[in-house]
Amino acid sequence: MSFQSKATFSSRVTKSKKPPAFKRSSSGLNPYSALARRKPIQRSATKPETVGHEDEDHFGDRLDDMGLVRALATDLTLRDVPQAMVYVRMKMWSELPERAGMNSVRIAEVLNYRVDMPPAIVVSHLQALLSSPTAVEKEIAEMMRKGAIRKIVIETRGHIGELLILAKDLEQMIEKSSLAGPLQEKFIAVLHANPTALKLPRSQLSDEDVQGLMRAGFLTLWTPGTTFDSFSRPGDGSRGTATSLESISKAASGSMSAVGGENAVFANGGGGGPKPSGTREIYSLALPNAGPFLKVLSNARAHLISLLSKSKYREAPESMLRQRWDGGIAANDFATVARRNRGEFAGVLPGRTRKWKQFYGLSFEFILGECVGAGLVEVFNTGSVGRGIRALH
Repeated sequence: MSFQSKATFSSRVTKSKKPPAFKRSSSGLNPYSALARRKPIQRSATKPETVGHEDEDHFGDRLDDMGLVRALATDLTLRDVPQAMVYVRMKMWSELPERAGMNSVRIAEVLNYRVDMPPAIVVSHLQALLSSPTAVEKEIAEMMRKGAIRKIVIETRGHIGELLILAKDLEQMIEKSSLAGPLQEKFIAVLHANPTALKLPRSQLSDEDVQGLMRAGFLTLWTPGTTFDSFSRPGDGSRGTATSLESISKAASGSMSAVGGENAVFANGGGGGPKPSGTREIYSLALPNAGPFLKVLSNARAHLISLLSKSKYREAPESMLRQRWDGGIAANDFATVARRNRGEFAGVLPGRTRKWKQFYGLSFEFILGECVGAGLVEVFNTGSVGRGIRALH
């Protein structure tokens, strides 16, 4: 019996090759499916699509100039320099807002920083505040001779380093310092005996007194050299040195002054050997924490100029520049409070702005007076949008 394979019936289920009647082609549902697909058009990315709020310039043309503002102070009670100094100090810091956006540690840092700053102002600020700079200089010299005002000059800071402080405030700083009682009385007596002196010779103080005053920050060793000011014109930094072009050009030909004076190399930091034996040590009057004080002023000046640079012609209305300095913080009006309660954006918190993070709340009025006195900006009347501010450098 032989076995042969034969095609018999199988119960295996096989799928039909024909499409079912209920399945339709997708082309019948969408008439655009047969069209060829194309890639989206690539647009040029040379210009940004969105512009930040701070970079917007709402004025495409120059502001109308109806004349410069001679004095920034609007208080008619300011009649002398001491009153103006108190006025500037009162306007220096902004009040801490209720919703500052800062924790207790940061708030303590800001308040302690303000307390540690010396109660001094820059001389140029008074010239911008009052109407007559010449009268201000004469009054400052007269008040210094009477012993009511003391001038402190920081040599390495150029024009920004000329500070004024009331004599009573300086005496209070000395009394609150860590100096011993006899040294405090001695130093105050030396200041009374030299009301206009910017430097003190070595003969008036002992070695221990000098060391104590230098540790407390009231004295620094004076070394003649080139002053530095980031806002001064080219060539201004060499004024006051023995080898400056101004002093050499006025000297007689063939004299020692024509080559920089005696010991010119050592006076300007040169030479590898010791200083000549004839040189005497001279100490400059200083103020504690004057360095951080001048540093924050210099940075704040540069920041205000950068805000003006965002405008096309480097000028802007005072109200707009004030908003830029404050950083677009949330207002306290009813509409802003309502938006904030609804969870909508109503401006940033003050603690997140540069005014409070880097400048510890310096007010706009104070830094504007600093820039006007330094010759960096000028204030003019527009006749339509209030006062305008224009950068000069």
